[in-house]
Amino acid sequence: MAKIEDYISSGILELYVYGALSEAESRKVTSMLKEYAEVEKEVEEIEAALQKLAIGVAPYNPEALLASLKSKLTPRNSVRSIAPKSTRRAKWVTYMGWAASLVLLIGLFFLFQQNSALRRSLTEAETKNSIIEQQIADIRADAENTKQILAALRDQNISRIPLQGQDVAPGAYATVYWNNNDDTAYIDALGLPEPPRGMVYQVWSLTMQPLTPTSIGLLEDFDEAGSKIFKLANTNESEAFGITLEPEGGSQSPTMEQLYVLGTVAAP
Repeated sequence: MAKIEDYISSGILELYVYGALSEAESRKVTSMLKEYAEVEKEVEEIEAALQKLAIGVAPYNPEALLASLKSKLTPRNSVRSIAPKSTRRAKWVTYMGWAASLVLLIGLFFLFQQNSALRRSLTEAETKNSIIEQQIADIRADAENTKQILAALRDQNISRIPLQGQDVAPGAYATVYWNNNDDTAYIDALGLPEPPRGMVYQVWSLTMQPLTPTSIGLLEDFDEAGSKIFKLANTNESEAFGITLEPEGGSQSPTMEQLYVLGTVAAP
């Protein structure tokens, strides 16, 4: 058994796994593998260690890989008679080869880590650039929308109808800009409070004799509308406008107890 231990610790199995032996030496090791289970097990362990290093089974734990290799490079029996000088030299050359391979693999590991960090940085930079580009596009779209709204509000055919706060919200106010020529109404709702969750403001066109309310639309996504200006179609012969607070989705007729603002169209 001591002879087998000496054979295992000689370093020849590592050279066998590396493919560094001559054909005759390889055949001899193959014969030993068939004859001694201990030798076969040692070769399997060496191959497993090299495979872990090669495919990076544990790329984030180089200390464990180093310890595994050290265990392979350390002689099995530290209390052993000193080998002849030529044998020690051969073992030292083998160990140096293993150490050089280890240094190379660890170097490749850290290079991989640096490349991964660089790729992550590039991905983060690309993501930030995409966000900035989207923000710029949104700003340009908002600017273009504002430009169109201002042009519409300055049209000479526009009628401005101020809406005053009612009993449910005396401090509320709004303004309707109505172009009777193109049937467009712009609702400036900056003076309305944020609607509660599950509720929405509904705009009504009113005729007075008899009093007939007709819905012209909802002020949806109120909290997301920065300018609080909403564009609605109004094909009615409106004599007044009112805004009520209704359940989400709107109502068939206005809830008068939730009438927030009201205003009449001035006579031409």
